[in-house]
Amino acid sequence: MSPSPVTPLAPVAALALDDALELKPNASVIAVIGGDDLAEAVVAQFPAAVVRAFNDVTPQDEPAVGFTRAPLDGTLFENADLVVGLLPKSLAELTEIASLAATAAAPGVVMTLAGRDKHMSRGMNAALESWFRSVSASRGRQKSRALRAREPHPVAPLPYPRRATVAGLPFAVYAHGGAFAGATLDIGTRALLDCWQAIIATHDGAAQHVVDLGCGTGVLATTAALRLPAARVTATDRSWAAVASTALTAADAGVGDRVTVTQDDAGAAIADGTVDLVLFNPPFHDGAAVDEEMSHRMFRAAARMLRPGGSLAVVYNSHLRHRGALERIVGPTEQLDRTPKFTVTLSRRR
Repeated sequence: MSPSPVTPLAPVAALALDDALELKPNASVIAVIGGDDLAEAVVAQFPAAVVRAFNDVTPQDEPAVGFTRAPLDGTLFENADLVVGLLPKSLAELTEIASLAATAAAPGVVMTLAGRDKHMSRGMNAALESWFRSVSASRGRQKSRALRAREPHPVAPLPYPRRATVAGLPFAVYAHGGAFAGATLDIGTRALLDCWQAIIATHDGAAQHVVDLGCGTGVLATTAALRLPAARVTATDRSWAAVASTALTAADAGVGDRVTVTQDDAGAAIADGTVDLVLFNPPFHDGAAVDEEMSHRMFRAAARMLRPGGSLAVVYNSHLRHRGALERIVGPTEQLDRTPKFTVTLSRRR
């Protein structure tokens, strides 16, 4: 058992750290997949090692103590003899992690990624087995366990980022493994795009600053840049996978110079009252209380950045009935379209 770090780790992160100490106690180059608490604990337990860390929701320019931040690419795993972290929710993201580790890490690398038993599946083993010859599970502890991968066998090409041509879009979509909806056109985004003319009519086609809030793969941001050639477009998301995907999508469509991509929480870097139009397709269509709380928080963020008279276009699951909250938080709201699945609304900032 490892000594407790200054800030106690959650059980899953503690299991990952303990497993790493058991498997590779003399590791010299370590890649961490997880939050700063785990990265700092790794630094404390492996004081002589070079430690690089990636966390999808931590911007690359955030200060780091004792380790360096790296994006989810080969630089994170370069020459690493140990990879330690948390299992992602998405099999696509796990596949991206495994492929990069197998390709860029040292030949003798050992990877241990921990998760809660209830969130684990055989698909995770299969994702690792595509890139490592030896995959096994640790003993369980506190309803958690780690998957261990050894003996990398890299194959080409790397599966991510993925590029896809999508019916109904005049540009290709790029997606890293952790990006919402992947390299597809999410059905909610499609519903919002179907109302594009009604959305733009309120601005006489002259919206000067458009924000894609929670940009995902950048479909809305890229569409806005193509259809509003005079507009300045900002795409923002808290996820590295999202903003990296958006940058690729916009660049491939020829509008990369007009789409500013920022990784922050709820568009925090965008100044108050500076935006004409916010486009918002929340990536949490299914669920109840937590979805409502997150949506309302993003509505408040949109209201903050909109100028008086600016507009917020939203698509959401019809059963969530957000119109009352939009009226209260943003301003007068009209329904542009409604189906049994989705509702599209347009709110004017009072």
